[in-house]
Amino acid sequence: MATVFFSYTHVDEALRDQLEIHLAGLKRQGVIETWHDRRIAAGSDLDHTISRELEAADVILLLVSANFIASDYCYDREMKRALERHEAGDARVIPVILRRCDWHGTPFGKLMATPKDGKPITTFPDLDEGFMQVVEALKGALASMKATRSPQQAPAAPQSPVVAAPGPRSSNLRLPKTFTEADVDQFREDAFDFMAKFFENSLQELQARNDGVETRFKRIDAHKFSAVAYIGGKKRAYCHIAMEQSPRGIAYSSSENMGAGSFNESLFIESDEEGIFMRPLGFTTHGERSSRLTFQGGAEFYWDMFMKAMRW
Repeated sequence: MATVFFSYTHVDEALRDQLEIHLAGLKRQGVIETWHDRRIAAGSDLDHTISRELEAADVILLLVSANFIASDYCYDREMKRALERHEAGDARVIPVILRRCDWHGTPFGKLMATPKDGKPITTFPDLDEGFMQVVEALKGALASMKATRSPQQAPAAPQSPVVAAPGPRSSNLRLPKTFTEADVDQFREDAFDFMAKFFENSLQELQARNDGVETRFKRIDAHKFSAVAYIGGKKRAYCHIAMEQSPRGIAYSSSENMGAGSFNESLFIESDEEGIFMRPLGFTTHGERSSRLTFQGGAEFYWDMFMKAMRW
């Protein structure tokens, strides 16, 4: 059984939790066991315990974000030692790109990262798709390690300080997270601001790439914006997007006279023990109701609706 070590910052703990859930299948099959610093027993020496587990790991996942790169402990201690073990052939280091950040010039920038092409997990319309790419990358790495490492090539026992192992206990220690109304409202406001900037930039690019196309973006107020596109001077597509209170979400309307409660679709803000996300109410599509959309996913969802009008 291979041991997988998570190197991450606590800012990204929610994403680490979700990744660990996606690894549950490999754990139940007896392929891997996982370790991170939340497993440290009370009263244990933190540095020695982390060092011991890092030395014993077969695979080290670097959960990369700007916070990870800014963390002295993650970057200067865990990452440095992880790469030393990787270069020596004692372990496999896999960078997992969680969020957009400047990671290509780092010491681990030369390694093959996951998801594919180093696409940050938080930019996937559905986070599950990004996490599944990480699972597949890990399975591939484990298969490669098994094929190339013979019993004679097994690494020698690490020379590290002797630390008493904690007593037996369960690894099932994760508790559900709860989110307040303030958390949900902040998520909605941030998602709306992201969507407004996404539409503004996309409209500019749409006009730049297509002859005869003119676009306009208007930020009406803090809670509303509109987008319009013309082909040959004739209006082809229009949308009005606004935050709404009931239901709590972000609404899309193709009507220029969008009144309260009048919309074609709405992204409802929901939360569960894993996080906060957007979910389409399903007025315009079938099969999307089960989606857990991120900022990027919600913006792409509405942009696709806008572009359908452009192609009619």
